[in-house]
Amino acid sequence: MTRLPTLNARKIIQALERAGFVFDRQAGSHYILRHPVTRRTTGVPIHGKDVKRNLMKEILQQAGLTEDQFRKLL
Repeated sequence: MTRLPTLNARKIIQALERAGFVFDRQAGSHYILRHPVTRRTTGVPIHGKDVKRNLMKEILQQAGLTEDQFRKLL
C-alpha cells in the first residue's frame, strides 16, 4: 500500500464528486460536500496550497471512504 499523495483542493473535490458527493454550500474558504444517499458531509479547505496527508485522512474518514477507494477515484 502506497502513501496518499498530497493533492490540491480541486483534485480532492473532483474525486469526491466521482464518489457521489455534491456541493452543499461554501462556508468561508471551505467547500462543503454532501452525499445524498449516505447523508455524510465533509469539508475541503480551499487555501491555494496542497492539503496535507493528515487532513486528507480526516476528510476521507468523514466521507466514509478508504484510502484505496479514494485512489481509484483519482
